[in-house]
Amino acid sequence: MQPTVKPKNLNFSSGPCSKRPGYDVRALQLDTLGRSHRSALGKKALGLACSETARILGLPETYRVGVVPGSDTGAVEMALWSLLGARGVDVLAWESFGSGWATDVVKQLKLPNARVLKADYGAIVDLAEVNFDHDVVFTWNGTTSGVRVPNGDWIPAERAGLTICDATSAVFAMDLPWDKLDVVTFSWQKVLGGEGAHGMLILGPRAVERLESYTPPWPLPKVFRLTSAGKLSEGIFRGETINTPSMLCVADYLDALNWIESIGGVPAAIARSEANLRVIADFVAANAWISFLAADPATRSNTSVCLSVDLSAEQVKKMVKLLESEGVAYDIGSYKDAPAGIRIWCGATIETSDLAALMPWLAWAYAQVSA
Repeated sequence: MQPTVKPKNLNFSSGPCSKRPGYDVRALQLDTLGRSHRSALGKKALGLACSETARILGLPETYRVGVVPGSDTGAVEMALWSLLGARGVDVLAWESFGSGWATDVVKQLKLPNARVLKADYGAIVDLAEVNFDHDVVFTWNGTTSGVRVPNGDWIPAERAGLTICDATSAVFAMDLPWDKLDVVTFSWQKVLGGEGAHGMLILGPRAVERLESYTPPWPLPKVFRLTSAGKLSEGIFRGETINTPSMLCVADYLDALNWIESIGGVPAAIARSEANLRVIADFVAANAWISFLAADPATRSNTSVCLSVDLSAEQVKKMVKLLESEGVAYDIGSYKDAPAGIRIWCGATIETSDLAALMPWLAWAYAQVSA
């Protein structure tokens, strides 16, 4: 029978992700609107976006945080174009975005000593094969496949190359070993449910040393330049952005950071996400027609949860559309490049009660379509 209880929040998209519980745009501090981002007020807000990120994440004091253009993609590509070329590169790819970084390295930068370690959707590469004499580029959590690295144990503390980590669907939802990550990128619209178009670039001291000792042989566009006269442009990491940011988006991000702190910080956010994953895991265990795309629980994402259904691709699309037309769930189809299936965001901004309400509707929609 058709369920009677619906989720209160229907937004299960994996990016932009749901706003935090209780979000109200009228509660944002908007005194920066209409003001220059270079004014004292604008710089203060942007500086807080950097310093509060570092404080709430518990970053080492030697790490720098900057707001950069182009969302997570811009932050990753800024790092690739600015840092790579000094030594060989290993690019790890098990989903769309990792494959995109491999394209950047091999086909755009055309680095001669580059290896691509690739796995199919649902699997992960053999992490024991990674050469840490090379720079290493990887996603911590594959947003489009629901596959994540299990931990940071595979990264040696003593390594010659840099680790460049796209962690956009992992920061604030997974435990990251900062001392093993030289570059980390993320965007506001993922785990924090913020707005798009802005990226966050976190640099450790080894990355800074590379920037100040190595100049890439290719020209760098203005929006990629992190140094001036051979020294790090420190202003970027104090809120002096390369180009004009949206101060409305900055206010929204600061609100999201305040919410994370109010619930108990990063550990509480991780706990919320893991509780959400358990709801889906219990449902999958009880229903043979649905399974995780990531078969190994150790590499299973607790944010972008990707599921396979024993229906054709067209039937899965019908199932997704049926749930939307019934006012139950929005935007839960799999990513365009991924195998046909369902993708449900389980980050901290999602209430566990809404996922519990969604599960019976999945079973109902499957019954309707398969019949």
